[in-house]
Amino acid sequence: MEKNNVCINCFDMLNNIGGSLNLNETEVDVLTKPRRSFTFSFPVIMDDGKTKIFTGYRIQFNNARGPTKGGTRFHPKVNLEEIKTLAFLMTLKCAVTNLPFGGAKGGVVCDPKKISKGELERVSRAYVRELYRFIGPETDIPAPDVNTNPQIMAWMLDEYEKITGKHAHGFITGKPVELGGSQIRDISTSMGGYFVLREILKQMDIKSEGTKVVVQGFGNVGMNIAKILHEREYKVIAVSDSKFGIYNEDGLDIKKVIEHKNEAKALSSFQSAKEITNKEILEIECDVLILAALEDQITKENVDKVKTRMILELANRPITPEADVILAKRVIPVIPDILANAGGVVVSYLEWVQNSMNYYWTEEEVLKKLEEYMTTATGELEKTCKNYSCMMRDGLYISAINKILHVERLRGVLK
Repeated sequence: MEKNNVCINCFDMLNNIGGSLNLNETEVDVLTKPRRSFTFSFPVIMDDGKTKIFTGYRIQFNNARGPTKGGTRFHPKVNLEEIKTLAFLMTLKCAVTNLPFGGAKGGVVCDPKKISKGELERVSRAYVRELYRFIGPETDIPAPDVNTNPQIMAWMLDEYEKITGKHAHGFITGKPVELGGSQIRDISTSMGGYFVLREILKQMDIKSEGTKVVVQGFGNVGMNIAKILHEREYKVIAVSDSKFGIYNEDGLDIKKVIEHKNEAKALSSFQSAKEITNKEILEIECDVLILAALEDQITKENVDKVKTRMILELANRPITPEADVILAKRVIPVIPDILANAGGVVVSYLEWVQNSMNYYWTEEEVLKKLEEYMTTATGELEKTCKNYSCMMRDGLYISAINKILHVERLRGVLK
């Protein structure tokens, strides 16, 4: 049982910084063994009247800094080790951004594209029924993740409130605004990424105007970061979705690209741009390559073809560890995911705070608070990198782990 509860991937992530922090055996245990792991199965009656058994997970990795926080994903390839790793990364992400949260993650093994809306609702409610005794506003706060959205959060909230018999908007974040959701939640990850990129460019004395940007992934996050940068005079020269990419060395009119994508449901056939593949978009010469698609996009097989001055990770784990080492040797800075895409969890925290007060801020107020959190975290990163003479990913890990272990010592868990 003890071995099964260890996060194997976490050992690999800690290897690079182990020497810098000189971690002892107990500290490694604290950082690699989740505090609570839930694996469960539950029945759902499908539209045809038959019962199907689904498997669900929830990992509450570390709660030293506060209630655990993390998304819930619905995907056919969800597995326990993946959820452990993501919960570990959420723990680091909350520490990096100075949020009073620990890290968690959850998931259900299912394909939302192959079940009806009614079946999706029943799966969502059943998931909450299995977990409600172990989650809540002061214990563990779920949120959207892959294939989950504000509507699913609303179903989960409703089920939790029915079971507990009281209103508890702070039980879950990423909700519709009408049910206690926060302003700018839909663009929070992209805005957070923009604030971090802006600060890093300032540190490197690079002007934003005319900076050539390539965006891989044109879903909600990729589309919004492209729009945000275009409006601030960055030159977005290429974007891609899961099928196609488009490229124009002189820059794309992102507003028109979004209109075309919404109308045609694809990027192909957009005028004034050359069609390229997802593989080719990673090889375009640019100043900033933004990875906003899936994990493992840059690997040891294609890393040598990457021609960018800097990479911004808006997707989770888009660069493999082997490729990361090669990028470091090539002196291509990578702004890691645990900071770059942390805008989502920061606004989730702000949503939770608003729910706790039952008082809600304007869009402008939420945006200002997000900017403060992201710029403060980026400033801390610069100091850590200087103190430890390390790359950004190691700097973020060192900073987060120091904060977590410090709180564990204050609590008496560590001596």
